[in-house]
Amino acid sequence: MAQRKTLRSDLAWATPDRIFVKGYDLCEDLLGSLSLGDMAFLEMMDRRPTAEESNVFNAMALTLVEHGLTPSAIATRMTLAGAPEAMQAAVAAGLCGLGSVFVGSMEAAARVLQQALPSSQASCDIDMQAREIVTTHIAEKKTISGIGHHFHKPADPRAQKLFDIARANGLSGRYVALMQSIAREAEKQLGKSLPVNATGAIAALASELGMPWNIVRGVGVISRAIGLVGHIREELKNPLAREIKTRAEEEASSHRR
Repeated sequence: MAQRKTLRSDLAWATPDRIFVKGYDLCEDLLGSLSLGDMAFLEMMDRRPTAEESNVFNAMALTLVEHGLTPSAIATRMTLAGAPEAMQAAVAAGLCGLGSVFVGSMEAAARVLQQALPSSQASCDIDMQAREIVTTHIAEKKTISGIGHHFHKPADPRAQKLFDIARANGLSGRYVALMQSIAREAEKQLGKSLPVNATGAIAALASELGMPWNIVRGVGVISRAIGLVGHIREELKNPLAREIKTRAEEEASSHRR
């Protein structure tokens, strides 16, 4: 009979009088000294951030908390209308919409960056690498994640600010350079304005922080959960879901009248 895997988690453990998280005493080492963003970094990266990393990570997370009546926010509001006793279900419904188009595109962008540069110190011609990435995506008719925006033109102000923060904290390196070069190359090959957007900037900064591409979307999940609680609060005070439902029914079926 094959040996069974030992069940073990190093995230947290407890004794009757103490609780440990990632090796730190929750009450003595973390409470009162660590922000929510820094705690998220600790959970995701297995270590506490430096002051500079904290500035960058918290800026990334803050960027994604709120963006208005997005599909995820509408899903949360509609779910709350149907199940007002289950706030957690409403938040979960909204989080299910964080995919390749909304928020989740940062994962795809980070994957491209990290596969092109397996290490932040990797030696390569950044512009040549960007040219190969863009050429391949166009040839395969794939979307280039992290560039362009349907509304924020000619530039996404969030991306510009995030790059400024990264630079001020000494975390603007080769991944940032590659992301920016990809945008320039895409504009050149496709003949239209395609600046780096917020998710592209976050993908680059997450890569500079050493975050594996397959957990980068987690930053969006953490942040948007906070924002969706805000939408629930507003929905309870000023309901929109029933009006959205009524108008959708009226307008969608108006051709039958």
